[in-house]
Amino acid sequence: MLAQLVAQAVDGGGDLVTLRAIIEEASELSVQRVLARMGLDDEDAHEDLNELRQLLNAWRDAKRSARRAVVEWIVRGLLALLLICIAYRFGFPEALK
Repeated sequence: MLAQLVAQAVDGGGDLVTLRAIIEEASELSVQRVLARMGLDDEDAHEDLNELRQLLNAWRDAKRSARRAVVEWIVRGLLALLLICIAYRFGFPEALK
């Protein structure tokens, strides 16, 4: 859409360099507004984003570890159940009497 508007302005007699400069300036202003609305327009924003990335990575690691632990416990439980079934099948409870 923007490219079509620029082409239309150039066809209408507008200078392409000027139009590109206007678009670039508008883009920069838009980015500044968005960052201000998100609270990331101060000098500490870079550090804040790094901390958020670290926190997100720690959260992902914790989720991965928790998932892995749950899977390990389920596998251990199933193996224990299998051993109990095998022992029962071969008459282990009766051998203890």
